[in-house]
Amino acid sequence: MNTHVTPAIYGLLLSGGASRRMQRDKAQLAYAGQPQLLRAWHLLEAVTERAFLSVRAEQRDDPLRAGLPQLVDRYEAIGPAAGILTAQEAYPDVAWLVIACDLPLLDQATLQTLLDARDASGDATAFNSRFDGLPEPLCALWEPSSHGLLKQRVGGGSYCPRKALILSRTKLLPAPGDALDNINTPEEFEQMHQQIETTS
Repeated sequence: MNTHVTPAIYGLLLSGGASRRMQRDKAQLAYAGQPQLLRAWHLLEAVTERAFLSVRAEQRDDPLRAGLPQLVDRYEAIGPAAGILTAQEAYPDVAWLVIACDLPLLDQATLQTLLDARDASGDATAFNSRFDGLPEPLCALWEPSSHGLLKQRVGGGSYCPRKALILSRTKLLPAPGDALDNINTPEEFEQMHQQIETTS
């Protein structure tokens, strides 16, 4: 009799970035009348058992974030790895569907594709980037077993979650078209805004 229980899946929306190139909080950028953060939140909430917003301590009371369940980073100045590690340490027995809040073309079908392809016997399931073919860590499913290597690498001064996926037992899926294209500059936002407004 197989008593192995597949870990539940919780959602983590990363919203703690400093948005330096954008020069404003990317979570507040609106597409089709809705802040990007809330749009991403609804996607995540729809496909996971529970979902949390990853924030830095100083973002907790921000009006856009204050009403959502939060996990406050326990690590400082290490980028997205802070949110992932914080979530894993708060709920070590679950897998985390991690998404960034600056993916305006992400849709529920893409997240469902990732979940349907899950290999719970490995460390992670992720898409390849359509730009460089490397794993996309900020729309990925991180199993509980991925924590050890990520923690070890951060402890050694390497904060790149993508490198952790490369070194882990990661099931890789083909890039989902442009669904994982992110925006980092005011110019990119303007282009994306026009693209979404004309198609919505």
